[in-house]
Amino acid sequence: MTDTLMRAPAPPSAPAGRPGRRRPFGRYRTAPFLFTVITAVLFALFFLWPGLLGLAYSLTDYRGYGDAEFIGVENYITLFQDSDFYQSLGRTLLFALVSVPVGYVLALAMAVALNGAGAKGKTAARIIFFLPWLVSPIVAGVIWRWLFGESFGFVNFALGLVGIGPVPWASNADLSLLVVVLAGAWGGAAFNMLLFIAAINNVPQSYYEAAELDGANAWQRFWHITLPSIAPTSVLVVLLSTLGSMKEFAMIQALNSGGPGTQNRLIVQYIYDTGFTSGDVGYASAASMILLVVLMIIAIVQLWASRRNSAW
Repeated sequence: MTDTLMRAPAPPSAPAGRPGRRRPFGRYRTAPFLFTVITAVLFALFFLWPGLLGLAYSLTDYRGYGDAEFIGVENYITLFQDSDFYQSLGRTLLFALVSVPVGYVLALAMAVALNGAGAKGKTAARIIFFLPWLVSPIVAGVIWRWLFGESFGFVNFALGLVGIGPVPWASNADLSLLVVVLAGAWGGAAFNMLLFIAAINNVPQSYYEAAELDGANAWQRFWHITLPSIAPTSVLVVLLSTLGSMKEFAMIQALNSGGPGTQNRLIVQYIYDTGFTSGDVGYASAASMILLVVLMIIAIVQLWASRRNSAW
């Protein structure tokens, strides 16, 4: 037995100069490293630096020219006493509260309709439904402005053909906000529809087959299988839609400029008017910082609610 052990071949040794488990820093590590560095640089250049600059300006009386004098939190104190700021913020919250559910239902309905077993022309329908996402918000605002114009709009023209008088879409604040809600839901539903389509396609078909064998109808299968299965995507859609609604500017600026008057002026329009029209950059920067805090609170609350529901 001793002779057998002595004659056993020795295990092969690693080639000289090449470590056994070390891998060279090749293309499989270089590409992720470069992408990470580029992303970090872009984030710092276009997000972090402007944010720090806005925070610095919010503590000064900077008006877009000349020197900026440090005034501390005076802009914030004045802002919290500004009734126009509260009106714009309240109107923005109302717009988000109405537009997000409308956009969610519209996008989900489109996704469910296109995923139906008997649906035909799915590819063409997806292209048509996605076209609004490709339209510039300014162009979309102009289109909806022509549709709902009081004296020249197509909608009032069509209503006049059936004997209904002209509706004050532009002079009534609530109706004007309704038009903005419809335009926003129309423009954002396409992207959310694609998210819902991908989520619905990932639901195992065996769930629907088992439910159908148990006698569940289409509504019961949708309510008890589809909605719970796409809950993470729903949270993402609601979060992105809420943040987008709170930052809406271009479309409403082209549609009605926050009218009538300033009754539908959203918070971003308020910041724009204060910073560029009135030339009070420091004050507008303070309002931007408040908006940033509001958006962070909304995102944190929604994520907390989502995790709590998942834990249940």
